[in-house]
Amino acid sequence: MTQTVTLANGTALPALGMGTWNMGGTPGPKLKQEIESLRYGIEAGLKVVDTAEMYGDGLSECLVGEATYIMRQDVFLVSKVLPSNASAAGVAEACRKSLRRLGTNYLDLYLLHWRGATPLAETVDAFRKLKQEGLIRNWGVSNFDVEDVLELEACTNPGECAVNQILYSLEHRGVEYDLLDANRFRNIVTMAYSPIGQGGALLHSPALQAVAARHNTATGPATPAQIALAWVLRQRNMLAIPKASSLEHLKQNIAAQDIVLTDADLRELDAAFPPPTKKTSLEMI
Repeated sequence: MTQTVTLANGTALPALGMGTWNMGGTPGPKLKQEIESLRYGIEAGLKVVDTAEMYGDGLSECLVGEATYIMRQDVFLVSKVLPSNASAAGVAEACRKSLRRLGTNYLDLYLLHWRGATPLAETVDAFRKLKQEGLIRNWGVSNFDVEDVLELEACTNPGECAVNQILYSLEHRGVEYDLLDANRFRNIVTMAYSPIGQGGALLHSPALQAVAARHNTATGPATPAQIALAWVLRQRNMLAIPKASSLEHLKQNIAAQDIVLTDADLRELDAAFPPPTKKTSLEMI
C-alpha cells in the first residue's frame, strides 16, 4: 500500500522517504552498503531522499549524489541550507555548492534548516531567485514552530512554502497540540525526521513491543520500529523520512506501510506516550 502526500502545487509524493543524517562519513563497505540501500529504496518507489549541507559537512550530499546520479529522474531530492548561510548571497552560494556535491543541476526541494538571525523575507527572496533560475523547484523550512510559520506567512504567498520538516515520533508528540494543524491549514506538508527515534531507546518500549506482537508484515513479524513508523504514517499530510543505512532496515521500513493500527493499538500507545495537553516548545535534535 503506497501512501501519498500532495504539495500545494499538486505534486504527489510517497508518504515514506529516506533520510541520510549521519550517512556518508565512513568510506569502504559501509559506504557501499548505504549507496545500495538508497538505490534499492528509490527503485522500490521511495523517491524522496533528504540530505543537508550540514550532514557530515557535505559528505552526506556526496553520498546521495553518488547513489542517485544514475536515476536522478526518479528522485525527489531535498537538501537544506544552514541558517548561517541564509542571507541572499549565502543562500545562492550554499545552493550551488550543494548542487556540485550532489552532482545535479537542480534540487526538487530546498529547506532553511532552522531559524537564524537573517530576516525571513531575505531568505524567502533568495529562494524565489533560485526558483526563477531553475536551481530549485520548491522551497520550504525545517524546525519551524507555529509562531515561525505565522511570521513566514507574513512574507510569502499562499502555497509558496511547500514543507515544514520537524521532529515527530511517539516520543516527541508536542507538535500535535497546534503545529500539525497549522501546517495542514496552510497546505504545508509536514515532513517527520527521526520518526522511529534515535539510539533505539524508543524501540524498547513494552507498549511498542506488545503492539508489534499483534501484527505481521511482508518481512515477517512486525518489529517495534515498524509500529513506530506506521504510527507516524497514519497521520494526514505527513511524509516520514527515517534513515535507512542498511538494506534490511529499508525493507522493514517499506513493509511498515502496510500495517494498519487498530483502535486498541492506538489506545495502548497513547497510554505509554500521552498526547500533549498544552503548548510546549518545539523539540529539535
